[in-house]
Formats: sequence, C-alpha cells, structure tokens
Amino acid sequence: MKKQKIPYDIKIGIIGGSGIYNIEGLQNVKKYSITTPFGKPSDNIIVGEIEGKKVAFLPRHGRGHTISPTEINVHANIYVLKLLGVEFLISLSACGSLKEEIKPRDFVLPDQIYDRTKFRKPTFFGNGIVCHISFAEPFCKNLRELVYSCCKELGIDAHYGGTYVCIEGPQFSTKAESQVYRKLGFDIIGMTAIPEAKLAREAEMCYVTIGLVTDYDVWKENHEVTVEEVLENMRINTEKCKKLIKLIVKKIDVSQRQCFCKDALKYAILTKKENIKKQTYQKLKLLIGKYL
Repeated sequence: MKKQKIPYDIKIGIIGGSGIYNIEGLQNVKKYSITTPFGKPSDNIIVGEIEGKKVAFLPRHGRGHTISPTEINVHANIYVLKLLGVEFLISLSACGSLKEEIKPRDFVLPDQIYDRTKFRKPTFFGNGIVCHISFAEPFCKNLRELVYSCCKELGIDAHYGGTYVCIEGPQFSTKAESQVYRKLGFDIIGMTAIPEAKLAREAEMCYVTIGLVTDYDVWKENHEVTVEEVLENMRINTEKCKKLIKLIVKKIDVSQRQCFCKDALKYAILTKKENIKKQTYQKLKLLIGKYL
C-alpha cells in the first residue's frame, strides 16, 4: 500500500460536533489516516479547499457518532491538527440554552468556560515537564469577532459572549443541576469544550467555539425537550453552518496572527530541557520544539 504524503501547510481546522460529520463545498478532497503519539484521532482527517484555502475537517464523535464525549481522544485530535499546521481552529458544538433570551436555533460565541468535567486529562504536559499556560481568556478574541461579524452578515441570530459550562455527560443535567447553573449565571451547556479549548491553547491555536443551540436544557417549566425537536433544530443549525463556514474561511487572513494565542507557551514551560526525559521531549517536540 502506497504511503500517504501528509500535508503540513493547512492553516484552518474545523471540528464538527453532533450532526456535523462533513463539510459541504470542499474541493480537491483527500482523506488521511494518521496515528499520533497520543493514539488515533476520532476519525480520518478530511482535507480540501474552500475559497481557495486549504481546510482540515475532523468529526469530533466520529462518522456515525460512535464516540461518547468522555471517550473522545481530544489529545490526538488537537495533536493531528497541529501536525498539519492548523493555526485557526473552529469548533462547532451542539449545546443547550440556560437563558430565556438564548433560543433554540440561535448561535452563541462564548468568551468563558466553566469546567464541570470529572474524568478528563486537561493537558498535554506532565510526566516530567511542567507547563502553566494562561487561560483567563479561553477563546481567541480576534477569531470570535470575525465569526460574529460573519453571523451578522448572514443574518444568523448570534450572541457575542457568554459562559459555556462543560459537564461530563453522557447524561444530560438533572433539573436541580440545570437550575444551579442558571443561578450561577451560565449561558449555555455542553459536553465537549473541555479539554478541547485547553489543549488548543497549549497547541498555540486560535480557537473558537460556535455553540449551536438545540434546546432549553431541562430548566424551562412546561417545555419538555423531545428528541424530534432537538433533531430538527440540529438539522436547521447544520444548514446555517454550511454558509457560515464558507464565509469564515473566506475572511480568515492566514498570513498573520496578532493575538496572544500564537505565543501561549513562550513563558509557560518551567522545566529546563536538560531535565526533561528524552521520551517525553520527543512526544511533545511538535509543541515545545521551537522554545527548547
């Protein structure tokens, strides 16, 4: 079998969430099966072109939706996109609304995350290397602004800012939990932004989550969420995403980045190279090589 020649010059990556297993309009499409030092990613990487720009797409839950949120190999997903050269990463994520004014079929561009997960390793580091990244602003402000402007241009009802509370799942919240999250002021709820956002920052990517609202979670009285309703909202959100992704890719200037995301590791690595195990260094060389 002929060995694939992997492209290393793809600046834009897209991770698709529930209901989004492919990106329409991709041209010159190729599939790549790549194994990383962290194992296999969720699926084959789909590489193609939109508006003349190379794009890498990865379905977060695998095609056929076979991977539960806790089981997603996020480390492999982010690593393989970094390997391909991705600097701008757009995450599409179905979510529930915790506020009346955030309606099903709205899009939300959160600026904060609250981590309620329990069983997920949130870092590439450890095993003899200590790294403390800044995570006060978990999403790239510049990329969020660009995405929001694209939503407005297309007439998509979008909310700029808000807090995404990430729960472990795979069960949805109890009513008590949902009410507590509302009292804490959270805006949307989902299961996949952690550790994805943290690992994307460690990989020095500009990362944004587009929350695709499907329902009002379970807090809203006299509004029982049905599977049929969620699936229909998901379908409509997916249709809107097709136009949005095309416009976002068109407007991203891949020639420059003027945010702090690109230098997230510059002063974050506390362990000197001579104190790092050779095996650990080789495993993380893609991330830390330019600094050590």
